[in-house]
Amino acid sequence: MDKFRDIRPYQDDEIRPVLDRILLDGGMLDSIARFYYPRLTRFFPEIMKNAASKKLREQVKYVHDVKSIQDVIAGYMDKMIQDTTTRLTNSGLERLKDGRNYLFISNHRDITMDPAFVNYMLYHAGHETLQIAIGDNLLKKPFVTDLMRLNKSFIVHRSLKGRELLQSLKLLSEYMHHCVTNRENVWIAQREGRAKDGIDKTDPALLKMLAMGRRDLLLGESLTSLNIVPVTISYEYDACDTLKAEELYQIETQGSFTKTDQSDIHSIVTGMIGFKGHVHVAFGEQLKFDSDDPDELAEIIDAQILENYMLSDSNFIALEKLKKVGLAPLDLPGDVLEHREISKTNRKKFEKRIKAVDPSLHEHLLFGYANPVINKLKSGFLV
Repeated sequence: MDKFRDIRPYQDDEIRPVLDRILLDGGMLDSIARFYYPRLTRFFPEIMKNAASKKLREQVKYVHDVKSIQDVIAGYMDKMIQDTTTRLTNSGLERLKDGRNYLFISNHRDITMDPAFVNYMLYHAGHETLQIAIGDNLLKKPFVTDLMRLNKSFIVHRSLKGRELLQSLKLLSEYMHHCVTNRENVWIAQREGRAKDGIDKTDPALLKMLAMGRRDLLLGESLTSLNIVPVTISYEYDACDTLKAEELYQIETQGSFTKTDQSDIHSIVTGMIGFKGHVHVAFGEQLKFDSDDPDELAEIIDAQILENYMLSDSNFIALEKLKKVGLAPLDLPGDVLEHREISKTNRKKFEKRIKAVDPSLHEHLLFGYANPVINKLKSGFLV
């Protein structure tokens, strides 16, 4: 296990010393204060940081290993779910076999909430919780790195180049194979970076990387040995929809998006505290790969993820609006909008949301919601 020390999550004997260190970190205490007391922290930041420190110390007083810190995090998830969702549902959990561990490859809509919701479902179903892949581009602050590694996250080094990058990817793949072989579940996103436009596509390069840990096997055999299960996370409302639309609009009008040091942190916090409505987590079927073509294998994963995407009224309202202004694709099969009964409440909720957004962003925001419907129609998963 020593060769994975620099990327792996913290182990039981490391938990308490790391906790004691970050309990003194002002940046972390400020983030906790904003989570628990968002309004009061704006006016009384130091007082609320002290209150957050006291609350946090009480919560982690008896934390001494990975299991006990996962129990604390489950409490945070309970509060977040209560405050930001209307429903949280799942499907396909019955497909997971006791005594077998999996690599879950999911669509990627939210930096931290995607794996958090998958983890929450596994935790409450009595399955082994996840080891979570997280890019080092998100770990700009030491306390963020510590928090992620405390919560069973392992590091994906994306900033390396050349031979160093190749060696890092090989080690990463070996680590994931090690986890699955040694009774650990693993989560990784289907691509680097979130889907800003509502189109979920697996990067074939990801599959090549995953196979590197078993060079003694062909690509398909190596991937099959990981017990890969595609997972689809569906959000009625994307908490970061406006931020994503802003990025796409800037790329469209200026040719590129200028990322600041705070961009990822802003997206993480918005994803945590923003309204999500109904969230559904769908576990697909374990895959056995008979091909060694990464493009073909990516399409197999994509098909499950798309088929299992749960559509909400927000998706259909967005397509309806695009159709009214002549922006919807003309080659869509059928007229699915005529057969969808949309509640007045949901229509008002969507109208209120889009009215709060700058009109210049509407097209990108609407396509972010409409594209799952469009792609389901084009793929024959919706008739």
